[in-house]
Amino acid sequence: MVRKATLALADGTVFTGTAFGAEGEVVGEVVFNTSLTGYQEILTDPSYKGQIVTMTYPEIGNVGVNAEDVESRRPFVEGFVVKEYWERPSNWRAQHNLAHYLQEHGIVGMQGIDTRALVRHLRDYGVQQGVLSTIDDNTERLVEKARNAPSLVGRDLVKEVTCSQPYDWQHGRWEFGRGYRTVTTQLPFFVVAYDFGIKFNILRNLVEVGCRVRVVPAHTPAADVLAMQPDGVFLSNGPGDPAAVPYARENVAALIGRVPLFGICLGHQIMGLALGGRTYKLKFGHRGGNHPVMDLATRKVEITTQNHGFCVDIDSLQQRAEVTHLNLNDHTVEGLAHKEYPLFSVQYHPESSPGPHDANYLFRRFTDLMQRYRERGKRG
Repeated sequence: MVRKATLALADGTVFTGTAFGAEGEVVGEVVFNTSLTGYQEILTDPSYKGQIVTMTYPEIGNVGVNAEDVESRRPFVEGFVVKEYWERPSNWRAQHNLAHYLQEHGIVGMQGIDTRALVRHLRDYGVQQGVLSTIDDNTERLVEKARNAPSLVGRDLVKEVTCSQPYDWQHGRWEFGRGYRTVTTQLPFFVVAYDFGIKFNILRNLVEVGCRVRVVPAHTPAADVLAMQPDGVFLSNGPGDPAAVPYARENVAALIGRVPLFGICLGHQIMGLALGGRTYKLKFGHRGGNHPVMDLATRKVEITTQNHGFCVDIDSLQQRAEVTHLNLNDHTVEGLAHKEYPLFSVQYHPESSPGPHDANYLFRRFTDLMQRYRERGKRG
């Protein structure tokens, strides 16, 4: 039986299609992702908490879902919108189809709309709150709900995705026929990772470059982290407005100069705030696996995976940090470093999953930074 689904935006724009996945009604910021592959990784990225995600690639569901291609403990998107959903997957790793997966986790899906028109509308007028419903087709009522929905600005979504207790991570890369390998040997570096909405592949990459990782909740005091005597501290990705997470900014500020720091995405933005800067909201954000970024030190261009709606205002830092990477589409800040303190951060996702691996070298840069800091401490 065909079920109707309706997507209503706060500005009164309405799209009607058919439902797949769970029944219900959800509210969220409507955004789009330009990745060609990796929809399961996108669904399970905690950075999408509070958002209804639209895929620009027209056919979604072809490869099904499996237990290995997840980036967190469950999907965090509020809703999922595609042009054409494929019910029958064709992939040797598939365990279920996408609709079953969405139903299992209570995620409302919608297909059969002109996603090009929706994406163009969001690019022209900016991302906005929307309501996706399979149980109410009254468009006026849905538009009103979207208009009354709270914005992501000022909302602390990190507290809704972070872990509740610290845990140790020991899994490395995926190997054919074996899955993700467990690393039990002694590793040369000990890293404490703040979980603002951390992706599993970040943790795998840290393990692969020699890091024993302990993940801690987002609210963990800096004093508790320092008491663990880590070689470095990692600041993870996560959802929402970085300015709405003051406890994270305060903890990072207390760590600056005390231990090497590496931040990704929300962690990069929190680093900017901790250095005394400001952040601002982008018109429609950067989400997908094809964003060109230039490393200003080498002048090399990386094709990167991105997922963010806020950005660091470089002028607000007043030269307290230097820009290391630049977005070649809109010239926004994609990387920061400090001339005195052992820290650096990037706005994009070097761990990919999904996406290109051009920026994978940054994990090795972190271990190099920790090694230099360790040697300097021995000399000092």
